Amino acid sequence: MQATATVLVYSDNANTREQVRLAAGRRPAADAPQIEILECATAPAVLTALEQGGIDVCVLDGETAPAGGMGVCRQIKDEIFRCPPVLLLIGRPQDAWLATWSRADAAVTHPLDPVAFADALAGLLRRRHLVQA
Repeated sequence: MQATATVLVYSDNANTREQVRLAAGRRPAADAPQIEILECATAPAVLTALEQGGIDVCVLDGETAPAGGMGVCRQIKDEIFRCPPVLLLIGRPQDAWLATWSRADAAVTHPLDPVAFADALAGLLRRRHLVQA
């Protein structure tokens, strides 16, 4: 397994980005790689980072404005070759169908449950590693 993985976190809210950083920790699970967080506050920054490559998982905030994480997720799934897995932060459990529409690989509700978030992130990191192998 690679030594570190890069996780892109997109939210216009600095508190949300901090909550993601804290919930993920240095390593979301014992069998997952250590992570480095790349924070983005705008959709153009997300697209630039993905075009440069090296992103292992994206965490997108569905409540971000003006370009919400759900729309950004759908866009990158359409436009980015070998798009990394996406973990979508949704406002309420009833929004799970929107996460499916956006083609997110996983979704967790906000405010974050650190255990559920770390579990979902670790699952995507494991899957990413298996796909690349």
